[in-house]
Amino acid sequence: MTLDLMPAMPEILLSIGALALLMYGVFVGEKSFGAVTWGAVAFVVLALVLVLSGPKAANAFGGAFVVDPFSTFMKVLALIGSAVAIVLSARPAATDRYARFEYPVLVVLATVGMMAMISANDLISLYLGLELQSLALYVVASIDRDNLKSTEAGLKYFVLGALSSGMLLYGASLLYGFTGHTGFPEIAAHLKAHGVSVGLVFGLVFLLAGLAFKISAVPFHMWTPDVYEGAPTPVTAFFAGAPKIAAFALVIRVVAEALGPAGHNWQQIIVFIAFASMALGAFAGIGQTNIKRLMAYSSIGHMGYALVGLAAGTAQGIAGVSIYLAIYLVTTLGTFALILSMRRDGKAVEDISDLAGLSRSQPLAAFGLSMLLFSLAGIPPLAGFFGKLYVFLAAVEAQLYLLAVLGVLASVVGAFYYIRIVKVIYFDEPAEALDQPAIEQKVVFALASVFVLVFVVFGNGITSAASAAAKTFF
Repeated sequence: MTLDLMPAMPEILLSIGALALLMYGVFVGEKSFGAVTWGAVAFVVLALVLVLSGPKAANAFGGAFVVDPFSTFMKVLALIGSAVAIVLSARPAATDRYARFEYPVLVVLATVGMMAMISANDLISLYLGLELQSLALYVVASIDRDNLKSTEAGLKYFVLGALSSGMLLYGASLLYGFTGHTGFPEIAAHLKAHGVSVGLVFGLVFLLAGLAFKISAVPFHMWTPDVYEGAPTPVTAFFAGAPKIAAFALVIRVVAEALGPAGHNWQQIIVFIAFASMALGAFAGIGQTNIKRLMAYSSIGHMGYALVGLAAGTAQGIAGVSIYLAIYLVTTLGTFALILSMRRDGKAVEDISDLAGLSRSQPLAAFGLSMLLFSLAGIPPLAGFFGKLYVFLAAVEAQLYLLAVLGVLASVVGAFYYIRIVKVIYFDEPAEALDQPAIEQKVVFALASVFVLVFVVFGNGITSAASAAAKTFF
């Protein structure tokens, strides 16, 4: 039994850590926020060490939980995303009402769910991981319970999340009913032996619909702008990073492993969702004035670009997606580090116009934010350009020429609203200067800015790890 649990030791450590931090917070009270926050960071870093030093290939719980190069790569990204999100929330202002000791505990519990999702190799473990993550996120979204927008965001996310979970469960039950299996390898073997029936296609559609909600892909994106705008900014920074990585990893594992033999069926769905997400992310972001809402539409668009690589259905495509997600995570967290520092007299401001004159009051911050925005737009030679290059090349190799061309066009349209922010920073009449950021925000922002600049020189390590991860399925 001990050996069977070894592959899941990072998840077990985080679960025990979350319970210990919760008990500490209950006994000490609200004054425990700082200690619980840094304790949560310590547990996440320990889990990261366990993931990197653990077995390279193993399974637990009768094959329902697997460790392989793909799960290791994605868990590293998810853990980094969670740790940075907790660090960014470590120094709340007096007006920040999310600063309760329950917040870092809920982030750790959501991280356990994410890691379970990434290693899920069975429809049952898939659902358990998904719900553990979702239940924590529902509470986190509305943690500022005295704020109408935050409460509304949490309620919308909960109602739509429950609907998507129902669709996912219905799809999973159809897959089980028509194959007689819940394990991904067994489902793939059945599809290979007996082909794809009409009932299986229905199950596949419902399952992918439920998963598309979790990555906020069109047409299941409607919760994203409201939750991003309504939730406290540190919560939005968390939502934009690690949960997206985990959900996307789950999508990849389901379509590449369980539904691999039904490639023609799911490829059509992925192509449509990819194009719709890219188009909506590009055009809907143009009229936004709130920077958090703009980042929500940016996130929808980026999930569409990542899906272009998945639509290819090849090792090159999945490697491209993995690289894209790594770059997206770093760039988004860096951008949110700057958004978190947008304060005047201790009060948060969120309008793009509030960045006017940043180039004069904080020239280094202005330059770093410009680099991050140019990277999100995919302008060479920054990291974001290579992310898009890899997924578009994979689509061309798979003869999805139209999708690749539409992706490039959507990228050009989307570049407008990123460049508009740069214009506001450098050329608009200066607004009142923003407060100086906290040291944690400065460090995260600086590291992300350097990453997008030097990826062209030092990105080989990430591309090699991503290629090794993709070979798991081929």
